[in-house]
Amino acid sequence: MRVYNFSAGPAVLPLEVLEKAQKELVSYGNSGMSVMEMSHRSKDYEAIIGEAEAKLRKIMEIPENYTVLFLQGGASLQFAMIPLNLFRNSNKADYIESGMFASKALKEAKKFGDVNVVASSKADNYSRIPDFSKEQFTQDADYFYICANNTIFGTKFNTFPDTGDVPLVADMSSCILSEKIDVSKFGLIYAGAQKNLGPAGVTLVIIRNDLLGFAKENVPTMLDYKVMAENDSMYNTPPTYGIYMLKLVFEWIEEKGGVSGIEKMNRDKAAILYDFLDRSSLFKGTAAKEDRSLMNVTFVTGDNEIDAKFVKAATAAGFVNLKGHRSVGGMRASIYNAMPIEGVKALVAFMEKFESEN
Repeated sequence: MRVYNFSAGPAVLPLEVLEKAQKELVSYGNSGMSVMEMSHRSKDYEAIIGEAEAKLRKIMEIPENYTVLFLQGGASLQFAMIPLNLFRNSNKADYIESGMFASKALKEAKKFGDVNVVASSKADNYSRIPDFSKEQFTQDADYFYICANNTIFGTKFNTFPDTGDVPLVADMSSCILSEKIDVSKFGLIYAGAQKNLGPAGVTLVIIRNDLLGFAKENVPTMLDYKVMAENDSMYNTPPTYGIYMLKLVFEWIEEKGGVSGIEKMNRDKAAILYDFLDRSSLFKGTAAKEDRSLMNVTFVTGDNEIDAKFVKAATAAGFVNLKGHRSVGGMRASIYNAMPIEGVKALVAFMEKFESEN
């Protein structure tokens, strides 16, 4: 029996995708072998990676002057790759510190240039997106960095900063493809795959072409976006099976009515859970209402013992990975694209029952 998996990542995958992968596992198409066994230089595999990119370009409406890269090293490697490639004129960058991953990213960037922390909500344990104004921006910054959705703290940017000519860089690891965005407003978007795209091991990067080619000579070859772009993400052996799984997920999104169809489902799911939290006398959401994430819903009872009792009871009932991150405590339900609405409804029914008994 499959459980309802509310893990923050690696996370739930669409059942249809898993079943298709299972069907094709031993022999893909007419190749007589598994995708895992294929040479990444083979015609069969080149078709797979090409199709993955084409599907993504279609569903995200990625303009032609952007390059799509399938990289390795996780989203965390991007904390260094971004400054190593985008520091090119002033060696200055603006960062908004809205959570733990934004904080880690800016610490890494400080190794390579001047970082201006435009605003931070650290003092409020990142329970909101910090307030900021254009006066705080660095006029000659090489880029402006945000984490679009904060997995641990359950907050998101509902409107993105208008950075003018300064390229906006966004970590979208936990919200990519969850709602429609205008890619042309960004210089670079990246995401670790293991939340909304597929299994762990692939990092997606979407970069505007005019930002390629600025890595200094001492930057390792593997960390140069231009080298990766010139080699179609295949300078070395890419995570072949992970990219194949991404292709299946992109096809699934297309079948669900594209990103706008997925967004509607996500807004419906989030509303069901947040509406319950707002009327509950036991459970309380931890993120500021105006900044609530569609993907990661954080909540507490206010009593650590009851929190632990709830997580234990929920796990026994088939609602797994609801324990919150240690920095927030309580609970976190990650309701990514692949979490069916039935899962959220069933969780709310379980929470109502638990509340009446406690």
